[in-house]
Amino acid sequence: GGKDAINTTIINFNDEKMQITWATRELFPYENVSFFYTFGEGKHKDWKPCTTYLLDQDYNSGCLFKTEGPTLGISIRNSNGSKELFSKKLKANFYIKPSPPENVTFFWKEDTITVSCNKPERNARCLRLELQYKSKFDKEWQSRTSKCCTLGEQGFDPRKCYSFRVRLKRLVPYCNVIEYSSDWEAETFWMNGTLLDSCDDDMTSQSKTVIVVSCSLAVLLMILILLILLCKWQRVQMSVLPAIPDPKYPFADLFSDHNGNLQEWLDKNDHVVLQTKLEYEEPESIIEAESQQEDGKNSDKQGPLEKIFTFSGAAENNDGKAAEIACLIPAPNTTAPLAGFHILMNDDMYVML
Repeated sequence: GGKDAINTTIINFNDEKMQITWATRELFPYENVSFFYTFGEGKHKDWKPCTTYLLDQDYNSGCLFKTEGPTLGISIRNSNGSKELFSKKLKANFYIKPSPPENVTFFWKEDTITVSCNKPERNARCLRLELQYKSKFDKEWQSRTSKCCTLGEQGFDPRKCYSFRVRLKRLVPYCNVIEYSSDWEAETFWMNGTLLDSCDDDMTSQSKTVIVVSCSLAVLLMILILLILLCKWQRVQMSVLPAIPDPKYPFADLFSDHNGNLQEWLDKNDHVVLQTKLEYEEPESIIEAESQQEDGKNSDKQGPLEKIFTFSGAAENNDGKAAEIACLIPAPNTTAPLAGFHILMNDDMYVML
């Protein structure tokens, strides 16, 4: 019921500007009040009317004015100022709300960070520097407080991105009756001593790195699979469709050196073919061929089935070298054994040995 019974909010912005507010709709529901203030002392006070009102639904709910001294007197009156409804005397410097810190710097050394700001010109002893930080994996802010205007903290993970914000706090109850803090300085983002635009940039870069690595691994895996399939396909193709040798390579000298003369080519290459055949012939084949030759000799002794003629040149050249080629002139309708097969011969056929 007294003149000090209403609630007011008093803020001294950095000891430069005062703001006084009240709940006008609750306290004065039917009247638009007026406001007066003074920084003088004694009986003769110079009351000044408010020139800048704060409004609430077109009703005066507060006043802004310049701070002019440590002692403040306020008076809320009726609309024409003739009747005083509320008055109060207070220490203006007990309601100071500091300004945000200026020129904030971050210094990194390994896992330790040092934060500092400009020292205010007045009442620096009443201020504390508060640092709050959190990583992208934290839900709540971590808070640290130090004397104005330097703060050091360690234990930061260089692999994480951190958000930082800084403000100044006013000490209670030594300097303020109400614990006022400044507004937060602009939030900054750091990772391993590097300033970022936001921690989302770090997540985006990591996502891009993961995508690039994943795509590279996928491409390499696909190339490896294709190489394996190609090798498998070549093996299957060779087993199902074996390669057919080109006949032009074994018979290249038949046309280049002998002009297609088969007999001349055979005379020159017969010993090479025979030697190659003997070198690569398996023992079973050699034994089988020898048994067949013995059978042929026995059959020759049993009856005169054929006449053997030799080249006269080989006999006349008395060089000690036996005839390399013999022509077997079979009798008509004679059966000749060859590699396990029986071949019907006539007088138009001959065999080169």
